[in-house]
Amino acid sequence: MKRVVSILGLLLLLQVKAMASPLNYDEMILLDAEDLAETGLKEAYDALLPQLRRYTPNPVSIVEHIDSDRPRYAISAGGSEYVIYEELTHETEADSWARATWALFTIVNKQLLNSGIRFYAINGGNDLGGMFLTEKQVKDAVRSLPRKTDWPYIPTDQRPWYGQQH
Repeated sequence: MKRVVSILGLLLLLQVKAMASPLNYDEMILLDAEDLAETGLKEAYDALLPQLRRYTPNPVSIVEHIDSDRPRYAISAGGSEYVIYEELTHETEADSWARATWALFTIVNKQLLNSGIRFYAINGGNDLGGMFLTEKQVKDAVRSLPRKTDWPYIPTDQRPWYGQQH
């Protein structure tokens, strides 16, 4: 009987380990796409700079361009401008959230091209987070996480899912 119990205990332990994610969610940087789109990109970028400096010694600066009269919100970084919101475009709120997410991850990942690390999005919308991961960590996460929407991804500017797997 003791042997059966210990075999069952071992099987349970192995099952729990198999279900555990290879991602360390304690290292996830909480972002919230709505906050990014509502003039929060520079603040979020500045908050992740200590982690970014681990991989690139001289990160680029972000400059915000906020025009409340138009209204318009854009940022500049590394010689590129990213328009997040412009009233004249007739876009939805979700579009500005997605564009803000794409801009932040694009700016960070352009700086990581020679590092072997990328900044991956986790979730989206108000639950958006980011993690610095290797390709192996991403592959391990894809193998172990059954739902595609839980997989780390690099945001794009393409509708409808903006890079997130479905």
